[in-house]
Amino acid sequence: MKIINYLYKTLFLLCMVLCQLSCKQEIQDIPKVNETMELQPSAEIITLDEVNLTKDIVAFNWKPARAQSDDHLVSYSTMLDVVGNNFGTGTAIFNYEDDNVFSRSFTSEQLQNWANEKWGIPTNKSFTLEFRVVAQWEGGGTFEAPEVRTARITVNPIKTVVFDADKVFLSGSAVGGTKVELPKTLENLDQYAYVLNLQPGELEIPVEFNGETNYVVTADGSAAINDGDAVGIKMRETVFSWKIETAGEYRVVVNMQKATATIYSPAKALSAKTVIWTGDQPYTTTVTDLWMHGSINGWGTPVKMNCQVSLADPQILVYTGGKVGTTKFIVTGDNNNNKNLAYAFSAPPTSDGVAQTLSLTLGKVTEMGGGTVKGNRDSYFTIPATTNVLILDLRNMTIVALKR
Repeated sequence: MKIINYLYKTLFLLCMVLCQLSCKQEIQDIPKVNETMELQPSAEIITLDEVNLTKDIVAFNWKPARAQSDDHLVSYSTMLDVVGNNFGTGTAIFNYEDDNVFSRSFTSEQLQNWANEKWGIPTNKSFTLEFRVVAQWEGGGTFEAPEVRTARITVNPIKTVVFDADKVFLSGSAVGGTKVELPKTLENLDQYAYVLNLQPGELEIPVEFNGETNYVVTADGSAAINDGDAVGIKMRETVFSWKIETAGEYRVVVNMQKATATIYSPAKALSAKTVIWTGDQPYTTTVTDLWMHGSINGWGTPVKMNCQVSLADPQILVYTGGKVGTTKFIVTGDNNNNKNLAYAFSAPPTSDGVAQTLSLTLGKVTEMGGGTVKGNRDSYFTIPATTNVLILDLRNMTIVALKR
């Protein structure tokens, strides 16, 4: 019994000692640092100034960090970035500030350029920036934790003229109660076109891009139709209308690449190309499709191209069938002697009228010949192997092969 009591006493004393030791080894909290640095932007919402591009539009000012012994050297670094980028090395604007400088300013030109070129902000879209200042110490006998402050501002960009579109429409009283969407043309993906019946009234061309709607406006502000001629255009937020005087079928073409618009009234209507040729009898052919004939089909049955006629010009034919090789383009698919006598679009004969075969170069617009004489019928183009689009402009007699 005495042995048991002795063991209890010994265990109790051992526990007490362990408790005391654990208390002595407990981590002590570091005294709270009295930070003094404060950061304040000159404005929380700014609009970039296109008139005074090189003038400071915003400033970030801060008060010095807490004082330390003379053995410590404090330095300030700043960074600017779009919220969400987390001050990444590829997106942030870093600066090391000079001694006794407690402010960093930015101009409208800097912020606009960085938004477009560095941060990839969509044109005309507002964005939020965050600015951070860091105070760090070096030297001294103790480590001093840095002070960090971050501020955010909202930036309204300089409104720029955008000749780009997600969708282009026709609307107004001349169109009727609903707006009509213009599709992209196959020959030029920066061009929109449509053919429709209009009534006397007002014609508007709204453009949707990046969630905003603007309107096509003539560069000179004239509402009169310059029938059949391309006019310079610009964009604006308020509605602009052309005056339609006569009812009928109109063709409307908007070229974002060239910043032009062309409206054809019934009086200036465009027509498909018509050719005359003699096979087993005289023919007059309105060209809305073509056939390939040459080594591409072994001079056998001509290959129908199933071309799509451009909405911008009925004399532009677009082929997307993908067949390549050496060929001319004829206006009939007859598998008789007509295929050898038919009107042919091909490489232009030499200046002496001698037939020739030319190889197309991807993306290069090439002159095209057309006719029924031997020099035309015996000339050919070689379509490059990777071609998936052919554009034949029968009005201007050119051809281009593309890979899209």
